[in-house]
Amino acid sequence: MNPLIRALLCASLLQLTPLANAEQTAEQAAAPVEGATAPAPEAPSATETLADSAVPAPEVVEAAPAAPAGPVAQVQPPRAWGHSVGDLLTQRVLLAIDGRATGLPRLPDPGRIGVWLERRPARLDTDTDGRRWLVLDYQLINAPQTLTAITVPAFELRTDDGPLQVPAWTFSAAPLTPRTAFAGNGLDALQPDRGAPAVDTAPLRHRLLLWSGLTGALLLAWGGWLVWRNVRSARAQPFAQAQRTLRGLKDDAPEAWQALHRAFDRTAGASLQPASLHRLFERAPHFAPLRADIERFYADSAARFFGDGGAAAGSPRALVRTLARIERRHES
Repeated sequence: MNPLIRALLCASLLQLTPLANAEQTAEQAAAPVEGATAPAPEAPSATETLADSAVPAPEVVEAAPAAPAGPVAQVQPPRAWGHSVGDLLTQRVLLAIDGRATGLPRLPDPGRIGVWLERRPARLDTDTDGRRWLVLDYQLINAPQTLTAITVPAFELRTDDGPLQVPAWTFSAAPLTPRTAFAGNGLDALQPDRGAPAVDTAPLRHRLLLWSGLTGALLLAWGGWLVWRNVRSARAQPFAQAQRTLRGLKDDAPEAWQALHRAFDRTAGASLQPASLHRLFERAPHFAPLRADIERFYADSAARFFGDGGAAAGSPRALVRTLARIERRHES
């Protein structure tokens, strides 16, 4: 046999021998002596019997209600029904602790209160009895889909004399419209579009035709006047007539120079000579910018008709064209 296994067996026998001896001694001590009367077992008490027969129940610990952190304020809330989105609900809180007036070092901050309300800036008010009230305005900013109870949470005011508890209060808010309208009798939720009323456009058409006719007549009259003016100017104005005469003549033709002389005479209202040209510019000052060209024309004309008969350097056609344009521009 393996020496290791033999050693393990010996150790096991050594451990079991004391345990067996201890059990035998205990049985001899517990066995009754021969001839002796064994004492009757004691009857269990009623308390032990109830305790043993009772089924153990889980331990229930009730949380004691938290003591208020301070006195509760006297509050005048608004009515608790008949509100809808946009309404302003005013809550008044009496600033007094145990019947003694107190003050606020700081007013409550405005802001959003949950989903439904927004608190406006707070203010202080004094009633006829001299009592001071904190006035809080809450505006309902959302519209519920059904009749809903909304609770304004409680909060604590930090007064000059300690905390003052403002309790929560609840009110009901109604929707603007029901989710479903009445069925039947034309009272369904979706109504057909109502046709736009027809407008009588006959008076408008008549006025449009009238003003269109008047506008057309005015344009025709204006165009006719322009044509008549141009025709009249071509026939009546001196340089326009001279220009029309020069169309079939050459620059060296005597008739061309004579036609331009007659135009100068008609414009000045007298027969002009080089020494009397000042009359032309006195009666028609708009020709003054062409004074040098007009004096050169008279000098060339004198040389042509009363000189050696040489060819004139000037061009009556170009000069009459410029004079007619100025004449037409300054027509009265």
